[in-house]
This record gives sequence, C-alpha cells and structure tokens, in this order.
Amino acid sequence: MNLIAWYEAYWAAKDDSVDHERLDLMLPHIQPGQRLFQLDGGPGMLAARIVQERGATVVMTDLSAGAVARARTRGLDASQLYIAEANIPHPDASFDVVLSDSAIEHHFDPARSFDELARVLKPGGAFILCLPNIAHWRCRLWLLRGRFPIVPATPTDFTHLRFFTLTEIRAWLHARGLAITHVDGSASLWVRQGFYPAWLRHPWLRPWYTRLARRWPTLFARDLIIIARKQAAS
Repeated sequence: MNLIAWYEAYWAAKDDSVDHERLDLMLPHIQPGQRLFQLDGGPGMLAARIVQERGATVVMTDLSAGAVARARTRGLDASQLYIAEANIPHPDASFDVVLSDSAIEHHFDPARSFDELARVLKPGGAFILCLPNIAHWRCRLWLLRGRFPIVPATPTDFTHLRFFTLTEIRAWLHARGLAITHVDGSASLWVRQGFYPAWLRHPWLRPWYTRLARRWPTLFARDLIIIARKQAAS
C-alpha cells in the first residue's frame, strides 16, 4: 500500500472541519513568542489557530503534498515529510514546543516519531500530544464482550495502526527523557456511529459528560491530551 498516495486522496476529499473543542485544550499550553514544531499537521487548522491566537511561530510538516499546499495558503511554514523515511529537518533542541495532534496512531513506527519529536525539543520544552484513548469505557466494554469492532472516528478507526493507553504513553515519554506534567481529555461527543449513545448529547447531559472526560480522561475521554516536559541532560 502506498501510504502517501492514500493520504493524498484522503485530504483531497476532506474539508477543513475539525473538532475545535479538542484543539481548545491544547492552545493554553503554548505561549506567545515560542517556536513550535507540529508533525503531520494536515491542512494547518490547528497551526493557524496557534499563530493567530497564541502568537507563536509554527513550523509544520505533513505526509501529504496536498495538505501542505492548503496549509501554505494560510501563510504557514509547511513542508512535506514522511517521518517513516526521513528525519525532521531541524537540528537537535530547535523548538520550545513540539506538538502531535491525532497523528502518531497513524504511524507504522511510532517509536521513531517519538524519538524525532523529542530530539528537536529543547530541554525544558513542552511536548504536546493528542492520541485516541483505547482504554475508553466503550472500548473496555467491547473487549469484555470479546469484541474489537473497527468503528470510524473512534479509537478503533481503521486508519489507526497503533493503540495507546496513558500508561504506555507515560512509559514511551519517560524513555525519552520526558515527564508528564498535565493530562486532560476530550470527550469528542460528536462521534456517533455506535460509539456514544445519543442521549449523552442531550443539552443537559453533554456538559456533565464533558466534565467527566476532563476529570477522568483515561475512562471517559475519546482523546487524551498530554503535556510533558523534556528534562535537562544530567
């Protein structure tokens, strides 16, 4: 399978709609004047908000040339990169912040992605990571029933090549000299198709479930938002 060609077709067919409630959870961890690198930023919806709302400088890459072209129309510094075959084209400790939003689960070799992001991050810098939560209560119920259905827009989406829980993420980061300082969760209640029951989206219940996802993200959040800091070399 030609992964680059697949994602070219994916972005050609997809508009710029995005879950802005999820993006809102990452933005406060970025400060004005910081230099940020985003891996696989797609057409740049989050990167554009970072520049406009947080006043940071953003350098981003994506696997798809089409997505990169769309990001450049937003005035972003975007280039094509297939992380499985090439390093991030920047020296060690080049960025104050590195960010991966719903991307690493699509990578064949996520360890390489973690390695490269950690490499270009400055000591003391922030590693912002969003990954789908395979320990979500719905996934746990499926497994208890001996099932693992492939459901679009959920942690078991067919485009996901790897699966993560907070425990595994913590270990992967620790092995690269990164310590988690904050964990948040996005409920992503827009997901339908057999994942969330419709009654959870009732106007009275939606805010309460959203709070649950932020308070106990490992059980109630579809997406984990993780902030880690790179430790200074000893």
